[in-house]
Amino acid sequence: MNKAKTSMNLDENIASLLCYLGLWITGLIFLLLEKENKTVKFHAMQSIVVFLPLSILGILFNFASWFIWFLWFLGGLVWLLAVILWIVLMIKAYQGEKFKVPIAGDIAEKQIK
Repeated sequence: MNKAKTSMNLDENIASLLCYLGLWITGLIFLLLEKENKTVKFHAMQSIVVFLPLSILGILFNFASWFIWFLWFLGGLVWLLAVILWIVLMIKAYQGEKFKVPIAGDIAEKQIK
């Protein structure tokens, strides 16, 4: 396990996991609170870039399914993708791995440099 510390005196891997725990909300919190640790800031930004759009899409598809019945299936797929990504990203972050989601990981990395 990675024992590097953050400016909040948390182990780097714990802080990185927590960035994903509450989806984009905890990502935003850690992005605002973490001052120094680039790994934690990366995970925080990736959490926002991945889960905010997925949350919005899921809500839109589920709302639209009231009017167009087959959109409930697309909404369900979005939520399934979000849950799978959520679990994978938390595990990888806890293991100290810098797992980059395609496209979103590159966007997140550019934002924290």
